[in-house]
Amino acid sequence: MDKSDLSRFTNMSVRSAVFKNAIPSIVAMLMVLIYNLADTFFIGQTRNDFQVAAVSLATPVFLFFTAFGNVFGIGGSSVISRSLGEGKYDYVKKVSSFCMWSCVIVGIAFMAFLLIFMDDILVLIGASAETYEYTKTYLTIVSFCGPFVLVGTCFSNVIRGEGKPGVAMTGMFIGNLTNIILDPIMILTMGLEIKGAAIATVIGNIFGAAYYIIYFLRKKSILSINIKDFTLKEKVFSKTISIGIPSSLGSILMSVAQITANSVISKYGDMAVAAMGVTFKVMIIITLAAIGLGQGVQPLLGFCYGSRNKKRFKEILRFSLLFSFIMCACLTILCFVFINNIVGVFLTETTSIGYAVSFSRKMLTTTTLFGLFFVFMNSLQAMGAALPSLITSICRQGLIYIPSLFVLDKIFRLEGIIWSQPLSDLCSLIIVIIFYKITMKKNQKIFDEGNIPA
Repeated sequence: MDKSDLSRFTNMSVRSAVFKNAIPSIVAMLMVLIYNLADTFFIGQTRNDFQVAAVSLATPVFLFFTAFGNVFGIGGSSVISRSLGEGKYDYVKKVSSFCMWSCVIVGIAFMAFLLIFMDDILVLIGASAETYEYTKTYLTIVSFCGPFVLVGTCFSNVIRGEGKPGVAMTGMFIGNLTNIILDPIMILTMGLEIKGAAIATVIGNIFGAAYYIIYFLRKKSILSINIKDFTLKEKVFSKTISIGIPSSLGSILMSVAQITANSVISKYGDMAVAAMGVTFKVMIIITLAAIGLGQGVQPLLGFCYGSRNKKRFKEILRFSLLFSFIMCACLTILCFVFINNIVGVFLTETTSIGYAVSFSRKMLTTTTLFGLFFVFMNSLQAMGAALPSLITSICRQGLIYIPSLFVLDKIFRLEGIIWSQPLSDLCSLIIVIIFYKITMKKNQKIFDEGNIPA
């Protein structure tokens, strides 16, 4: 059993530990972005904005797979990092095996659900007469990679929990790079258009999941995917799910929010829907970088919490907050300055381009704060604060954003829909800071117990 990779949790300087854990996580998330943008970019080269709109409609449904993967990935990573801090090396094998086989079961179940209720789902997400068949084609094909998406998403998080962010990043890199390479071949060269984009997505996710499975089969991990280690006992199920569900709700509600926003905005025409889809692409640049940073530092914070090292916990948190603010500020400035160029890559119609530029500039007003939100939220998960994590997750894209979409649409029409997101971002940041302070106060006694040898 090789425990050398845990050294960064205890011996490495705070700055180096954060960089070595967070940078691969950020890069992995940005690879997700690149592959996501690749689909839209190469579909855009067909000069058919209805296909672009179809991908925009289908993407949030497909992201449900990622959200389910995060239930086990982020939940498992939180439990594993805290358990390693407490020296429970046998326990983490049970957690990782539970995550693996749960992903397979849930992935198959959700795949079947999509295929059975496809027509109802298409109506729900607002597919029009022009986008219906395109959206159905894309979603039907990508449904078949469900279990692989869950496994890949899960272990890109879980493996970071054992101190191997490079391995975690490589799996995502392989899957996304495969998709990016196949996109132009299948969409343009082979002339498969939106069908080609979907096939490339399936193959890419299979490759990514296969990398993680091979990694475990080579027995170079503290963790395990052996079915013999699978169990629901010893609170493996409850501990993983209690943190995983709040975290994944953020992703699930992000998908629900996009579906809702597309549905609300659809009455303004297909070009507005296409523009909204591209606007979400712009926003996701900063969102995924912030999520990657938060997920990258969570194992560090979880290990400190498990070993009762309050001083290092706070040092890591402070540096991560500073780093996240600077990173998001730089990305926001770049997106704002080059917004016309970014939008022009995906859209060709003058109307949809005008919408997308206007939408993006408004939504970029609060993206500098994204990193702060996700670092604070991941600190709650690192401490095992299930209820605060749950409330925080459902606020940003659920309790605040979705109602404000309908209210502001009634009052300000299209402008109100766009300003709903910045309003939600500000309110959610205030809420997560309040919960962090409350949780730290409650955990004061736990930290004061002193260090527990790992």
